[in-house]
Amino acid sequence: MLKFLTRFQNERITGWRSKYFRKSFILILLIAFIPGLLTGIGIQWFGVGEVEEELMELHERQIAQRIKNVDDQFEYLETSLAHWAFDPKFGYSLNKLDFVREFQKTREITNSLLVLQGSHPLIDQVELFVISEEPVLFTPNYRKITEMAQSDFYQSLLEKGQNMGWERVAYASAETDFVKSDSIMLTHSIPGGNREPFGTINVTLDSAKVAQLLKTLTPYNEGATFLLNEEGQMLLAADTTDDHSFTSFLKAQVLHEEEESGSFSAEYADEMYSVSFGKIRRIGTDWIYVSATPMSSITSPIVFISNLIVNISIIGLLMALCMSWLASASIYSPVGKLMKVFAGEKMADGFGKNSDEFEMMRESWTNLSNKSELLQRRLTEQVPAIKQSFLLQLIKGYLYHYSEEDLRSRMESYGWQVSDKTFIILDVQLTGLNDLETCWNKDESLVTFTAVNIIEEVAGIYFHQYTILNYHDLSVGMFIVLSEESENEVILKRFADELTATINEIIHLKVTVTISNPAKHVKRVPYLVEEVSKGKRYRNFENQNQYINLSQVTGEQQQYKVFYPFEIEKEIIQATRRGEVKEAELLTGRFLDELVMNGMTEINIQTGIIQLFSSIQKEILHSGIHPDEIFHGKNMYEELAQFREPQRMAEWLLEEVIRPYVETLESRLNFELKQLVEHVISHIHEHYMEDISLESCADEIGINPYTLSRAFKKIAGINFIDYLTRLRIEEAKELLLNTDMMISDISEKVGYRHSYFNRIFKKHVGIPPSQYRKMKSRTMTIAVVQNNDVTL
Repeated sequence: MLKFLTRFQNERITGWRSKYFRKSFILILLIAFIPGLLTGIGIQWFGVGEVEEELMELHERQIAQRIKNVDDQFEYLETSLAHWAFDPKFGYSLNKLDFVREFQKTREITNSLLVLQGSHPLIDQVELFVISEEPVLFTPNYRKITEMAQSDFYQSLLEKGQNMGWERVAYASAETDFVKSDSIMLTHSIPGGNREPFGTINVTLDSAKVAQLLKTLTPYNEGATFLLNEEGQMLLAADTTDDHSFTSFLKAQVLHEEEESGSFSAEYADEMYSVSFGKIRRIGTDWIYVSATPMSSITSPIVFISNLIVNISIIGLLMALCMSWLASASIYSPVGKLMKVFAGEKMADGFGKNSDEFEMMRESWTNLSNKSELLQRRLTEQVPAIKQSFLLQLIKGYLYHYSEEDLRSRMESYGWQVSDKTFIILDVQLTGLNDLETCWNKDESLVTFTAVNIIEEVAGIYFHQYTILNYHDLSVGMFIVLSEESENEVILKRFADELTATINEIIHLKVTVTISNPAKHVKRVPYLVEEVSKGKRYRNFENQNQYINLSQVTGEQQQYKVFYPFEIEKEIIQATRRGEVKEAELLTGRFLDELVMNGMTEINIQTGIIQLFSSIQKEILHSGIHPDEIFHGKNMYEELAQFREPQRMAEWLLEEVIRPYVETLESRLNFELKQLVEHVISHIHEHYMEDISLESCADEIGINPYTLSRAFKKIAGINFIDYLTRLRIEEAKELLLNTDMMISDISEKVGYRHSYFNRIFKKHVGIPPSQYRKMKSRTMTIAVVQNNDVTL
């Protein structure tokens, strides 16, 4: 090593002492480096500043767009509340209404307030305050106000003399969840537009959600944003710095600004901030918004670009230096060759102070030789990876078109000895990871990697030629090349026993070792892998060590044992249908326990689980839900086939199938409302000949007509009146064709007056009832005559 370093140092000195070499090197270095250097300086000086200004302008445009979005949200709340204030439900009749006796109207008011409360995500609570002998407050449920301070607060809202306005609430009752002390309230007097209101509708905003909305004014999730009222008081703030002094500093800076809106830069705690401010005009008041973002967040892209330019310049310098050196060496090589021809190798013995070009060339050649040897060693180290790659191609079927001779030739080139050898595929499957409470943290890749190392050590004792394939899923494959000897099965059994004991001791997992039948041809190897993949599924599903030698498996052992707990499957389907996730979880555990206790192998248990999944999927389809809506296009059968332990299967069924299905079903269906509509439809079919209406049906089932109308339209797909009319017209058609009743009697039979029946029948059918009867009778007569002619 010391000799090599000495030669390298001598080589460097020799090249630099050469005048020809030195001139060539400096010239090439200048040619290669100066253009790149000038380009980097130009970009750094002239381009970075322009991009930084563009980023600042882009930031200001983003702030303007997002403040407009905030303004639109508040404007929508004002407009929506104004519409509700002019609703007839909140008219003068409300002032004289007995809320206790007129409980249906009271419930309508409550429902309306609930609709308003859910109309916008920023709304936290909606209240209705009505002045009467005993002030009344809906929150949104009806109750009387008993606290004088609370009554005075709501009456003060009326006394301000404005129909609509924003209030900063600072009152909270200890006995009632009246309102949050840091909330913002939008109020509107009722009736809308009246100078003598008798109440107010109050909308309290959710402070947390408003704060989240304000955070959109800090696009980089750093800095602070807050709202001030006209008096400069803080309304709401979204501050990621958690520094109240920083907020106070920004507030003081903005209030001293003479302009209504704009932006400026401010320094705080050794950090420069871009501060944008302006006014949001609200009804009855003006709000001031303030948004501060660190300049470092805005200019971070350009800082990155600047650093990138510097790094590229440095890399360019290094590359230019290296390339210049290589080019100089290339230019100088003819001189070195001439020196070698004329001076001979005797010059090498006298190399020292009187350096020459020949010595430098010789040292360079030695250096290249060393590098070549290093690459050769690295190539040798990669042979195991090349073997693994070849085996994977062979197993996957990519080498089917190769002949047996070609495959053996390739294997010999990779270092295998395959003459008079037999080939065996061995599979190692680890189980019990879910039951393991150690530092592995259920990391399958880490556990499999550890198992590969153990297999590598144990296999080195028993076999001379083997290759390990890491599948990274708690399973490991081995390709073993053995001599054609009768003791191979004994050696394989000893290896499996020692490997199992070692893994049990170190990793504390159970092992299933599956060994294929021996094969003498390389082209049989893919079939051996498939054989082992199928054969290892004959293992018992209990978490225990197992050894499966496929050459010793008899036909009786391969027969499938049939057992399936149908009753438990029905209970699981019923629990899922009822939405009982907890019960379904317990039943799924029982289902798997039954399969395991009845001695089912892995292939039987996986078949049973797939059958259970198919039954649940059938129930999903029966409920009107497409499986892709729940599974999002995933191949569920492929996922299920990967599991090797009952607990993992049960968890997968619960979390990936049952629970998502129940949640989707509950969000889609309103069972109670559906039953009510079905009851109304049944009532219509029984009493269509009577004078029934939407209101009468609503009174019968105890809901308001508006709710019934919307529910009927949603579930039946047609409104109430059209459904009733269509039913009556169809019944009238039947009576006109199949009876001799008079049209006036038919009209009464289906619930219409005679004159109105003619009009409504003609409107829907296109012709009067009498003409319809004649036309249909004529058609039927012609049909009868034609049938008689055919018969004759």
